[in-house]
Amino acid sequence: MAAFSLIELMIALGVAATFASSGMPRLTGAIDEVRAAGAARHVVARLQQARVRAVTRGRDTAVRITHDARGYIVSVYEDGNRNGVLSRDIQDGTDPAVGSTERIGEQFPGVDFGALPGLPGAESSSPPGTDPIRLGSSDSVTFSPLGTATSGSLYIRGRAAAQYVVRIYGETGRVRILKYSVKADSWQPL
Repeated sequence: MAAFSLIELMIALGVAATFASSGMPRLTGAIDEVRAAGAARHVVARLQQARVRAVTRGRDTAVRITHDARGYIVSVYEDGNRNGVLSRDIQDGTDPAVGSTERIGEQFPGVDFGALPGLPGAESSSPPGTDPIRLGSSDSVTFSPLGTATSGSLYIRGRAAAQYVVRIYGETGRVRILKYSVKADSWQPL
């Protein structure tokens, strides 16, 4: 029976470690892509739930995205006095929270609302710059009982170069996910 010397064993382990480490960046990038895409789909699901709630209950329903030191927080509110979902009505409890708040980064590690430096805007919209929540003057998407919504874009970024945007179309209340291709320097439908 042939035996291996310590030097042969060390060389074999070194070769194995080299091959394993060369595949690691690709694996890390793939995990980042999967997590970022999952986060974008999750945000779309939250938006669609709010739209259905607004239509079935006959009240404006808003998905509000706020920022604190730990990242972004997603909350849903329902109009309590039929004047729309307003910040002052949220603060005084007139527009109640619906369900629990969540942080995308807790469910999808390494992912949050954000944008790559120099990222172009999706579908001819203005570039996000340092503000990944592009919803006009507020940080809320409000759905009406008619199914219409606030128009805008929500940019979602992974740890590496994974970049997605959730586009909200006001007249229809529909949402769509686009993925940014760094190689093509363009947005592609998911």
